[in-house]
Amino acid sequence: MAREGLMNLAILRCRAQYGTEAPPVTIEVFLSGGLPAFTIVGLAETAVRESKDRVRGALMSSGFEFPQQRITISLGPAEMRKTGGRFDLAIALGILAARKQFPVDALQQVECYGELALNGDLRPVVGLLPAVIKAHEAGHRVIVPQENAAEAALAGAQVIGASSLRDVAEHLAGRTPITQESRAKLPGNKRCGADLADVKGQLQAKRALEIAAAGNHNLLFVGPPGTGKSMLARRLPGLLPKLSMSEALETAAINSLAGVAVDTSEWNKRPFRSPHHTASAAALVGGGPKLSPGEVSRAHNGVLFLDELPEFNRNVLEVLREPMETGSITIARAGMHADFPARFQLIAAMNPCPCGYLGDEQSDCRCSADRVVTYRNKVSGPLLDRIDLHVEVPRPSTEILRDSAPGGETSSVVAERVAEAWQLQIRRAGCANSRLEGEQLASVCAIDDTCWSLLESAAERFNLSARAHQRLRRVARTIADLAGQKTIAPPHVAEALSLRCLDRRL
Repeated sequence: MAREGLMNLAILRCRAQYGTEAPPVTIEVFLSGGLPAFTIVGLAETAVRESKDRVRGALMSSGFEFPQQRITISLGPAEMRKTGGRFDLAIALGILAARKQFPVDALQQVECYGELALNGDLRPVVGLLPAVIKAHEAGHRVIVPQENAAEAALAGAQVIGASSLRDVAEHLAGRTPITQESRAKLPGNKRCGADLADVKGQLQAKRALEIAAAGNHNLLFVGPPGTGKSMLARRLPGLLPKLSMSEALETAAINSLAGVAVDTSEWNKRPFRSPHHTASAAALVGGGPKLSPGEVSRAHNGVLFLDELPEFNRNVLEVLREPMETGSITIARAGMHADFPARFQLIAAMNPCPCGYLGDEQSDCRCSADRVVTYRNKVSGPLLDRIDLHVEVPRPSTEILRDSAPGGETSSVVAERVAEAWQLQIRRAGCANSRLEGEQLASVCAIDDTCWSLLESAAERFNLSARAHQRLRRVARTIADLAGQKTIAPPHVAEALSLRCLDRRL
């Protein structure tokens, strides 16, 4: 908008980027007399300060006269750091508004984003979706580059996607209106990808995968090479329910911050991230000059698969402990910090020893006891304590592999039982069993004296921690939910105990 009485002053709205937060930024453009100059104030970093050259070139290439006056751009609040080229369009429109190129009220309740090319074209902006979500909550319309329009429309805001500065000016002047972008609907529940029936044998591992999916539990597969650990892990997303609208929007916002285009044809599909074991701690939790999200955040509302778990650097694995408990990660750098959501389901796979064949009847293990202990100690006890299920995946027999029949139930059949268990848990406690805490844990996972005796004897025999004790109760609750039982019975507790093989080995 332009203030009456000061028609050489224009005020526009925009937002900065700090993780998933998008604090508002007020852009004031003031044209005054004196020697021609172009100044940007307000803690603007290099990319923002360089916008004055892009804006000058874009205005002149679009057929507008660049004012031979003193131009002062103020980005407020002054103490907040501004980064990136997202402010280019707002600055250029502010200059045009101050020169009365379109009506005063054309920019009321409007936020503008976009980087300008020297020929006046609008370039897409990385990490725009969180800003559009906040704009929609504030009741504002947004003008964005055409490449960002479909992504921005997911937030439900009124979105105008433009290709150039000239198109935006013509739209604001009312001469050539631009059609509003429509919001993409959530795709249907058609499942695709790898099917659980492709895995031959491994009945206990498949059962553990179903329990993990039904209660959102963390899971570790332990077994020799080539037994199907990775195959099983990659079939977990096909068992999970589709994302809700709010969850899909959260995941899309993370992808937007990471610079990944949102696929509107399957944007309610749960993410599956599988970083290589050479990944650094910063790659997992995020960081960099722009505080970009890491793998734990990109797996938000989905699955984080760590294959060859002991091959990861121990310091890298330890950074997972906080987000596994809290569901979020805070990244702090000099002068700035950002919070990212990181509520993921961890699926990991490891060999039983360095050579991989400890306990395998068909192969000889040549690892000494010290090597085996050193290998397993690469994964700390506190991290293992946060993994609900530890399941052995033995080598399947050749008879099972020769059988041409499907390997049991399909993903769609198992997914139906998982969906019923999820709905039951949401109605009962508002969250998955793995997230039960405090009074909810005590009431939902209540067990009788027989179950308590079973748990106490196991805790004494296997030296279980209090955290492992609680996780066993949550897993037993999930097993009871899958069986359609209202109360936890001793067989449910016994099955939960059978799915912690590392505790028994230790």
